[in-house]
Amino acid sequence: MKVKVVFALAVFFVSAVVCSADSPQMGTWKLNEAKSKFAAGATKNNTVVYEAAGDMIKVTVDGVDGTGAATHNEWTGKFNGRFYAVTGDATSDKRSYRMINRRTLALTAKKAGKVTLTGRIVVSRNDKMRTVTTTGKDAKGNWVTNTAVYDKQ
Repeated sequence: MKVKVVFALAVFFVSAVVCSADSPQMGTWKLNEAKSKFAAGATKNNTVVYEAAGDMIKVTVDGVDGTGAATHNEWTGKFNGRFYAVTGDATSDKRSYRMINRRTLALTAKKAGKVTLTGRIVVSRNDKMRTVTTTGKDAKGNWVTNTAVYDKQ
């Protein structure tokens, strides 16, 4: 009986990794600034990389803040709606991704337990473009909406 349980768990974890690798979200995405719309002073994530990290997903983000200073943050977790730690992000310490469907993720970020950003990430049917629409607080504490369009590399 124990062998069956161990085998079933092994199959589950392998299939979870395979499914995440097949996700249209996975890969390297470059910002298409011409197609994007940002509020004044918004942070721009120039490159976003989604990659498998064991049975989890690692998201690495590089960009520039509203003053032009380089930014870099990393998140490792699952697309299950639970909050996992973020490193390197001044506006959040926890982030959650929840899979809505194969091509759509809901995103929520928190800092000290308070929501600082919500959003939706949608990959196009041809898997070559993704649109990230977020609503978050700017440097003055006002809620602003940004739409970033990315091209798959």
